[in-house]
Order: sequence, then structure tokens, then C-alpha cells
Amino acid sequence: MHILVTGGAGYIGSTTSAHFLKAGHQVTVYDSLVKGHRAAVPADATFIKGDIGDRSALDVLFQSHDFDAVIHFAAFIEAGESMEDPGKYFRNNVVNSQVLLDAMMTYGVKKIVFSSTAAVYQSSASRLEENDPIGPTNVYGQTKLMIEDMIRWYEAQLGLRYAILRYFNACGAMVDEQGNAIRGEAHTPETHLIPLTLQVPLDQRPAITIFGDDYPTRDGTCIRDYVHVEDLASAHVLALEALDDRRTMTYNIGNGHGYSVSEVIDVARDVTGHDIPAVVAPRRAGDSPMLVASSEKLNDELGWEPKYPRLEQIIATAWAWHQSHPNGYDDGSG
Repeated sequence: MHILVTGGAGYIGSTTSAHFLKAGHQVTVYDSLVKGHRAAVPADATFIKGDIGDRSALDVLFQSHDFDAVIHFAAFIEAGESMEDPGKYFRNNVVNSQVLLDAMMTYGVKKIVFSSTAAVYQSSASRLEENDPIGPTNVYGQTKLMIEDMIRWYEAQLGLRYAILRYFNACGAMVDEQGNAIRGEAHTPETHLIPLTLQVPLDQRPAITIFGDDYPTRDGTCIRDYVHVEDLASAHVLALEALDDRRTMTYNIGNGHGYSVSEVIDVARDVTGHDIPAVVAPRRAGDSPMLVASSEKLNDELGWEPKYPRLEQIIATAWAWHQSHPNGYDDGSG
């Protein structure tokens, strides 16, 4: 298949693009480079710089390529920022996704795999299943839920086939056959716990900040499910190939085990061999106490299993990436 990957110069998008290429598919990456990195795009993929909100550019894109499916990653993802500037997130995530969907329908591209999030759920003390109560606690999660709803209506009314993949916390780095870390997190600004924690032993920050230690969890800090970026990528390949036979799918992708913020920092100390000071700050708006996945449905229906189920493995790959790329990609983009 010829696959259009929006946001394919980003952390998850570039890794998934590499997995699609490895599976024998043709990949065209479409990315504005507002957040992504040109250097992250796999060498065998075609790269086109553009914005999914630009309908004229999308017309040229779809007229000049014969796509079989779209993998849609392009979005802003910082939950905290979404609470401070909601309009930015509604415009970029929701409005631009609608422009993309309309272009797909105009040019007869009827398959999409959508990058959604666990942030669409209400917080739960037990592992979340796909039919558990919906209730975003931040604008970012709300925008992803709105896109999910749009996709379902386009399926019902216009025949779109879809796979909605609700990620839990993506982390780790892609490694090559020699064990070298070749793709990892390089967000600007960085907001994710593991790379922020690893900046401390790299002498890029004096301490890691814990936002709130009074949550109703086992140690008072937020609990999350951490899933390796390559395991996310493999799920996208399985989901897209399953759309040949199925019309709709919605899956969680996680490891099914929750780690608290304090536990993540402890594992990072063990992996790096560094003392990582931590300081407690007030809670952030929009943080749920606990989000942990049940991925049994994905496992049962598509045979997905994580290659990196242990947090120690995940952080080890991330540490390898940040040691070899302390300044990210250094390509001037993102």
C-alpha cells in the first residue's frame, strides 16, 4: 500500500513510518515541521513539507499521489498547554483534521488509522477498557475525542474505514539491529516525564519536578501506563492491514501496568546510575490521578504483544538515545 503519514516527522510518526517501510509499504510523510524533525524521517520515505489545514496544498498532494490509506499523527499534544491556550488546540487538532478528512473523501481515500489518546477517558482505579466511561480532563483529550467522533460520522455517512488507537504514555527510543538508538523524543519544549528526568544526569536541568504528591494513589504521585514507541508502531501496522477485512476498530495500546511518577524516577536512577534529585511542585491543571490500559482487545483480535514490556527496557533505550543525541536531531527543525 501507499500510505500517507501526517505528522510523520514527529516522534511516533517517524518510528511508525519506519515500521511501515519495513513491512513492505510505500510511505509519504507530510509534515509542517512546526514540531517534527526532517532528520527523523526515514531515508526511504518521500517527504513533503505542508500543513494539513491547507486545503489547496492537500489538493495538490492527493492529485499527485495515489494513496491507499492515511495514518494521522499531526496534532499538538501538550496537555498543560492545551489548558492555557485551548483555541490553539481546537484549531490545529480538530479543524485541521476536518480539512484532512474532507480531502480524503474528495479523492476516494477511505482508510485511516488515527492517533488518539488515553486522555479521552475518565480517570480510573482499574485498567481501562475501550468501553469504559469517556471524560477528558484537559482540552487536548477533548480535541482527540472530537476527532474520534468526526471519524465515526464519516464512517457512518461516507463509508470511511477506520482504526482509532488510544495511546497511553509513549516512550523509549527506536533501536537498529546493532542496538543503536536511532529515533527518540526531541520535543520543543519537552513536557514528557522520561526525557525530562533523563535531562538531569545529562546536566541539562538540576532536578526533575513532580507535579503533585497528594493524589489518591499508592505514593501520592500520578500513575501512568508506559508503552514503547516501537510497540505503538507495530500496532499501527497490524491495524492498517486489518482494515482490508474490517470496517471499524478502536483499541487501547499500553502495557497494562501502571507506574507512578516517583517509581519512574527511581527506575531512571537505576538505569542511568545517577542520583536524580526530585522536587515537588503544585498539581497541574488537567492531570488525571491514574490512567492504565487494558490492551487485551488488541491482543485478542490482532495478536499484538509488546516487545518492550518492562519499564527498565523502555528507559534503557531512551537513555541510549539521549546520551547519543543530547541536543535532539540538531537539524534546525521542530
